[in-house]
Amino acid sequence: MRRLIFTCLSVFYIFPAIAQEQLSYEQYLAWVRYYHPVAKQADINLRFGEQEMMIARGGFDPLLFGNYDNKQFNDTEYYDKREAGVKVPTMAGVELKGVFEQNSGTYLNPERTVPNNGLIAAGASVNLGQGLFIDKRRAALRQAEIYLDVTQTERQQFLNDLYFDASAAYWEWSAAYQNMMILEESVELAEVRFEGIKTSFIQGDLPAIDTIEAYTQVMNRIYRFQTAQIDYFNASQELETFLWDEEDNPMNIALTTFPENVLEQTPFDYNEATLRGLVVDHPLLRLTDYDLASLEIERRWKAEQLKPIVKVNYNFLTESIGQFNESPFFENNYKWGFTIQTPLLLRKERGGLGLTKAKIDFKQNERDLKFLQLRAKLEAEINKFQTLQQQLTVYNANIIGLERLLEGEQTRFSIGESSLFLINAREVSVLDGRLILNDLAAKKKIAYAKMLNAAGLGFDE
Repeated sequence: MRRLIFTCLSVFYIFPAIAQEQLSYEQYLAWVRYYHPVAKQADINLRFGEQEMMIARGGFDPLLFGNYDNKQFNDTEYYDKREAGVKVPTMAGVELKGVFEQNSGTYLNPERTVPNNGLIAAGASVNLGQGLFIDKRRAALRQAEIYLDVTQTERQQFLNDLYFDASAAYWEWSAAYQNMMILEESVELAEVRFEGIKTSFIQGDLPAIDTIEAYTQVMNRIYRFQTAQIDYFNASQELETFLWDEEDNPMNIALTTFPENVLEQTPFDYNEATLRGLVVDHPLLRLTDYDLASLEIERRWKAEQLKPIVKVNYNFLTESIGQFNESPFFENNYKWGFTIQTPLLLRKERGGLGLTKAKIDFKQNERDLKFLQLRAKLEAEINKFQTLQQQLTVYNANIIGLERLLEGEQTRFSIGESSLFLINAREVSVLDGRLILNDLAAKKKIAYAKMLNAAGLGFDE
């Protein structure tokens, strides 16, 4: 697909002198979607979520550890302590561990005494109070999973905004081009008329005042044409900010490149009813929902901290791996214990939980308000689009009427019942009407893109 787009657009940008070519709206959007920096940033944004997920999963990585402690003094080995093992956290809140211990020495603490070949301990630590259903590591992992969804939704919102901005730039460029062409044509027409009036004056058929009238019209239209050239140049510069090549270099529009006619019909794939149904799943609403989901996990963890810490440790002891199946638990060769602790007033814990609940209420109200704002914005954009459709229909009919009036005035002029002043007035009305029609057509297409953006749509995934 990218190779096809490059082939189509290279005519416009890489070899501008070949021929005059049209840059279609579809080709332009495809190019923007693949190569614009914002589109690339949107794709890079996904990596943030992936790396956060990796960090959170790292909380469950097995931990390999080892300790060596030796003391020699006055030719006496006070102690030689060696310990190595592995700890494996699990999603169930149970920490598994295995330890090999080998100690010796004259002044070794008796409780550290082990067989000469060392001692193996295999066991687990279990939280029966705080941390039984959720702990800091599990909360971080679930929040990282939510953040991964957040980055995907943020990516979609980036693309939605890029779609609207790029569409607006294209249709403004298209309208500016059509307006410039119309005004260039009007200058040519005024110059031809001026030459004809001047010839008629020389032949004595028309008064001198008519040549002045024709000349001022030429000057006026040249001025308007020059203004249109400035508008087109500015619109082209704005369009170029959306065009980048495969090497991340900005591209320039060739002088021979021109846009689609803004008056041409383009398909509108979505109707108003469909858009009203889509706004409930707007990316901005989903982002707020993810904030609420993350706060709910935080609330669960804060509520868990109200419980006392009750941690049970059990380790089966053996001199060799083969003895694991020889003795049942709590009958011979084991080490176990438990820890209990809890604050008396729990003010820190209760305050943390209350603060999180307040954040949830605040965010929920924000979400409700945002939904109403997005729905109101969509309704405003739908109304604007419908109104522009109606205005475009009305103005099309108006142009037809103005052109008929001009034709009638030209007929009257040819039989001597009108004047050059009236001809110019009718012609200016048609000229202004055509310019307004182009601007209305551009506004309608921009309004459609804005309507899609208000409903949460833009570039496809």
